[in-house]
This record gives sequence, structure tokens and C-alpha cells, in this order.
Amino acid sequence: MRPLTVFVCLVAWLALAACGGQPAPVESAPPAESAAVEAEPVTETASQAVESEAVAEPAASADLTALKQAALTTYADIVFASYEDSYTLAVALQEAINAFVENPSEETHQAAQEAWLAAQEPYGQTEAYRFYGGPIDDEDGPEGLLNAWPLDENYVDYVEGNETAGIINNVEEYPEITPDLLVSLNEAGAEENISTGYHAIEFLLWGQDFYEDSAGQRPYTDYVDAPHADRRAAYLTLAADLLVGHLAQMKEAWDPAVDGNYRADFLAKDPDAALQDVLTGLGVLSKSELAGERMFTAYDNQDQEDEHSCFSDNTHRDIITNNQGIVNVYTGTYTRLDGSTVSGPSLAEVVAAVEPDLNQQVLDLLDQSAAQVKAIHIPFDQAIVLPDERPAVLEAVMTLQDQGDKVAEVAAALGLTINTALPE
Repeated sequence: MRPLTVFVCLVAWLALAACGGQPAPVESAPPAESAAVEAEPVTETASQAVESEAVAEPAASADLTALKQAALTTYADIVFASYEDSYTLAVALQEAINAFVENPSEETHQAAQEAWLAAQEPYGQTEAYRFYGGPIDDEDGPEGLLNAWPLDENYVDYVEGNETAGIINNVEEYPEITPDLLVSLNEAGAEENISTGYHAIEFLLWGQDFYEDSAGQRPYTDYVDAPHADRRAAYLTLAADLLVGHLAQMKEAWDPAVDGNYRADFLAKDPDAALQDVLTGLGVLSKSELAGERMFTAYDNQDQEDEHSCFSDNTHRDIITNNQGIVNVYTGTYTRLDGSTVSGPSLAEVVAAVEPDLNQQVLDLLDQSAAQVKAIHIPFDQAIVLPDERPAVLEAVMTLQDQGDKVAEVAAALGLTINTALPE
């Protein structure tokens, strides 16, 4: 969401090493032990994910075109499945929030927080479908209303030192909180002025995080007897409603049962043009958005305000699921909420039919990046400041950058050209 000026620091670091300079040594830290038990969406490696698939032999042009079309159909199936799962868990979050505001208690508050964390698992994997002007982030797409960040807390609600801050407490200017109001205020005046989406809900559930050993500690009584508790409850409820509605749009756009939607148009495109879109999404996410904006910026600034899910301390899962989305797309497999698998002919098979060695290099990088992001210390806001943990963050950043560059090599091998920088 922000310019990549700070990411130039990493590029300069790499250039120094490449020119024979002596950058500060980076010592790898051992994977940190965490008391948290994480639910991993996929346990197999990227290489294992494609071992059971028949890798195409060098093919004639017609055969390769057919393989590309089949891989694009698998992609569309995975996109739909992951958006459908995201929608399902957004509905569960909506229900948990409604139960919480109707009967605020420690138990219902915790249940809403747990529903938010669960909802992040499939949605984090959908980030691989961005950056090429698809329905999520074209000029009418709802991405900025769904997952924009970083969020300026005092735009929404009270903060430490200012008990009357935010839309919620500004009764005079915003006498009634409505869905249209929240949409109109999102990113109004500044891109940090986030009023809707996952992170607005996150802030309303957790509050600010001032703690090294825990997430934010907003009390459930903020929805009982605190100033403007009723407005806070209305805001939270409407934000959940909007989230569900925007995800319903994404689900419909990729639904194979809907005639004339984006999926139909996507699969009707020239296969090379569609593959260029897919590879752009992977390359930009890996090199610029994930490695740069979501990890290196926070690493460089050593500021938890720059992490993706700073209120709930869920950034480590964001990083893991974002990278998993790249694995899903490349290997043509996605594990659904019920444990079933959506799979089929894959991008990996297309690349193997053209450049088998390059395909294996990508698979190796996917395995390496997956291991490295899982080894980052939890919580991420401590991983970026603890001297013994920072090297593991930078190591993962560099691998993700290499992974993005390798995606660009894949594009070139297929006769395509992609730009892995964030769109203007």
C-alpha cells in the first residue's frame, strides 16, 4: 500500500555484496520455539505437491497450448475455492461478531477474535491473485475495502492519549454510522485512513498493541459501558457485513456456475496473456509486496506499526499464508477447509515441459521460502527487533525476492515479460 522507497535499502545491500563489498554479516538464527500451535493449511512441500502429477514431456506447440489452458482452468478452480472458503469463514466471523455485540462478555469477545483469526487463513492465500487488474483490484475491485493496511487507529476509535478520537467518537460529524459512510471514508484523505475490512475489524476486536508478549488487550466492556459503546457495536457489525458482501463479489466473479463472469472471460483469453497475468500476480506478491512491503519495511523500521496484522499479532500467519498462495498457484493444488484438495494440471507442468531445470529451481525455492517463513520468531513484532531473531527475517526476505525473480525467469522462458514491481 505504500511506496517501496524503503525497499531500496535491501537492493543496495545486495548490490554491495555483488560488487565485492562487505555488508554487515548476517548470522542465521535457529528456528524459534513457540508455545502457539499453528494450523498448517498444507504439510507437503512444493516438490511433493507435483510429484504425483504427470509432468509433461517436451511437447509440440498444440500440446503445450492445451496444457497451458488446462493449467489456467486449475488456477481458476483454485481461485474460486479459496474465495468460497474465505466467504464461508467471513460469514462465521459475522455470526460471531453479532453474538458478541448482542451479549458482550469475555467468552463471546474471545470467540469473535478466534473467528477473525480463522478467517485469515484462506484469505491470506488469495493474495496471489492480485496485481494484474483482476476483479479483486481493478478500478472497481474491493481490495482496498477488504484488506488495506496499515491502519491509522485514531481514524476509527479512541487511542491512548486521545479518548475522543475516531469516527466512532465523532457524533457531531457522523451522527449515524452506516455502510455507505464507512465505504466513503475508506482511504479518504490518506491511504492510512482505513475504515473497513479485516484490519478495521481487527482493531475493533483487539485495540492497540503495546505489549511484547501479547496482542492488543481491548476489554469487552468497550461494548458495554464505555463511551459510545452502541456506536462501536454498530460499526463493528457493519464492518463485518461489508466484509461478507465484498467476498461474495469475489466468489461470484470466479464461480464456474455463473455465466459471463470474470472467470469466463479469463479462460476465454489467449492462454499466454492469461499466464502473464498469473505470473505477474506471483512475482509481485513474492518480491515486492510480501518481501518488501510486508516484511522488509517492518524489519528496516523495527516498528510494529508497519506489520500487517499488528493488533492481533497474527502477522506470522499472514506471511505464511501469503507464501502458501504462491505455492498453491504454481503447483496447482489447494487444500480446502474440509481437508479436500482442489488440484489439476499446473503451472509447474507447463514450465517443466519447456525448461525442466528451471521448474525444479522454482520448486526448490518454494520449499526453501516455506521453511524460512515458518521459522520466523513469533510474534513478528519481536522478530524484527530481537538481535538474535532479525537475521531469520532478512534471510526469508531475500529468498522471497529471489523467488520473485525466478518467476520472472519463468515468464521469459515462456516468451512472456512481467514486471515484479508494485503497480503505481
